[in-house]
Amino acid sequence: MMTTTTPATWNPAVFTAAVGDAVQAPSIHNSQPWRFRLGDDGIEVMLDERRRLAAADADGRMARISCGAAVFNLRLGLAVSGLPARLGLGSGPVLVHLRPARPRPPTPTEARLHWQIPRRHTNRGAFADVPVDPCGPHQLMAAARGEGAWLDFVTDDAALVSLAELIRDADARLRADAAYTAELRAWSTGADHRVEGIGALAAGAAPHPAELLTRRDFGGPGRAMTCDVARRPVVAVLGVLGDDSDDALRAGLALQNVLLTAADLGLATAMYSQPIEVPATRERLRAAVGRIHDPQLVLRFGYAPTTCYTNRRPVTDVIDP
Repeated sequence: MMTTTTPATWNPAVFTAAVGDAVQAPSIHNSQPWRFRLGDDGIEVMLDERRRLAAADADGRMARISCGAAVFNLRLGLAVSGLPARLGLGSGPVLVHLRPARPRPPTPTEARLHWQIPRRHTNRGAFADVPVDPCGPHQLMAAARGEGAWLDFVTDDAALVSLAELIRDADARLRADAAYTAELRAWSTGADHRVEGIGALAAGAAPHPAELLTRRDFGGPGRAMTCDVARRPVVAVLGVLGDDSDDALRAGLALQNVLLTAADLGLATAMYSQPIEVPATRERLRAAVGRIHDPQLVLRFGYAPTTCYTNRRPVTDVIDP
């Protein structure tokens, strides 16, 4: 019978299993910029500065979003163990400190989303020309709001074309930077045989000039014509009420809630961070969506076949003693 007392901390087996869930979160270039430590009073989640991308993520925004997504998975893993966590912001190198809450069974939503953790993956290929159920966006917006974020869907054709132009412009600016392209190749070339980065099998085809939404080029094979046949892509912009480093972390929590909810709805998701990585384009995007604070990510939802998953480092590589 489950006790109602608050545990002193999680045991190593529960902690290790939850970290195994955490590392399934997405990260820019699959850089996996996180570390975890189990202490006497809880779990600390830290940003691994050695894995922050100097060219694509100079201010560390995307790394913190990635860590926030990992924290969401970690929290789900602890919840389904029957020992949920209270989340508090850390200080210095510690981003988040999780402390035990009262034991309880997981909620049905926690159980469903946890089941999707190993099944969710980023779609870097084509989407089917199949309309998304109109109820889907409402459920995704609710998932974002559950973590204090906003998810604005772009429903106007002219606005969608304008957003596509911002993505295309940001991608071109980034590719014109030699340091950026060298970093991108370092995290993609040969990654099929590594536990990090984006390998050719997961990269999808090279972006085609006729694509509406320009994907990042991870070195996939070129094609004579675009394979993206979806005529009405479902696209949204994710953000939170704030622009500092803690807000980027909260955006990551919301992002993972949205991604797992999408997976639970049978939807594939693609992510476009290029317009966020270029400050001038980010400002134009903020003005376009009419928000006070910076957007954190552009997301696309739809139906697509399962493609290759990216690899992950062993759990033992991301746990500090």
